[in-house]
Amino acid sequence: MPLGPVMCDVAGLELTGEEIKRLSRPLVGGVILFGRNYQSPEQLADLTAAIRKTRKELLIAVDHEGGRVQRFRDGFTRIPPMRALGAMWKSDPEKAKKRAQDIGYVMAAELLAHGVDFSFAPVLDIDFGASGVIGDRAFHRDPAIISELAIALQQGMNDAGMQTVGKHFPGHGYVRADSHHEIPVDERELDAINRDDLMPFYKMARAGMAAVMPAHVIYPEVDAKPAGFSRVWLQEILRKQMHFDGVIFSDDLSMEGASVAGGVIQRAEAALNAGCDMVLVCNAPDATDELLAGLNYKMPAKSAARLKRMKGREDAPNIDELGNRLAYQTRAAAVKKFVAGSKTRMA
Repeated sequence: MPLGPVMCDVAGLELTGEEIKRLSRPLVGGVILFGRNYQSPEQLADLTAAIRKTRKELLIAVDHEGGRVQRFRDGFTRIPPMRALGAMWKSDPEKAKKRAQDIGYVMAAELLAHGVDFSFAPVLDIDFGASGVIGDRAFHRDPAIISELAIALQQGMNDAGMQTVGKHFPGHGYVRADSHHEIPVDERELDAINRDDLMPFYKMARAGMAAVMPAHVIYPEVDAKPAGFSRVWLQEILRKQMHFDGVIFSDDLSMEGASVAGGVIQRAEAALNAGCDMVLVCNAPDATDELLAGLNYKMPAKSAARLKRMKGREDAPNIDELGNRLAYQTRAAAVKKFVAGSKTRMA
């Protein structure tokens, strides 16, 4: 069965009969996992195997970017917030890039070993000091430094066999409002956004970034619609001006920042018509079922081809095999040492 345009979630540690039926619907194309779906490495591997048994082609994803946004902890290497890499840059840029590469590799290798295709990472937002929801998830204030560190992280992830997703296009770091609970508005003109926020997206795209997630933020000087529902941002700027031909994932359509588009079906239609290849609906099973029952959509061939590239490396080592590999052992040790010292560097 081909992939559908909807990525949804599951409630617990194993699939229920109702969830198996939901994931079997043709409009479903992926599953996003959360902390509630994790108990142990073995349980997670069983859960992803059960998802694959339901439909082997489904994409399995997670927000596992580091710091406060790391869904799986016990049994996984602790990933620092990306700001810690920015702090290291001050004293040793080359070492910061090497650690970023190690972090990308370890994060990706561990997820792949448990059956997860990709993480929604890295965050490419600028740390303007305004956004609490972004905060230390951002690498730095300087977009050139963000670009260097993100490209190094991407290289590590790619080395392990995982693609990257840059977020939150064109930039969520300038506004204070949290799009999970509010509708943020960024009043800046396009020239200012292009000069600062877009630089990491440009550079990451040229370095092979496979996907982008747009922000539920309105930039009224550019378009009245949030970026994830805007053909101006997704088609004119991202596709045509930036020549980006990777996947565009919507951010979660159940967030308050998406409410301007209407109900869940209207939100999905708006995102897909604007140029998203796949839409996310999280923590809202009733809304997911409403969408799967009411959305009339046929996946374009281009979208299907882009999404296929998000599959993780098929011959990735499993949990036991990964632990026995010297390259992983060495890089995991380096990450653990970095995490232990990161609080001092960030002080």
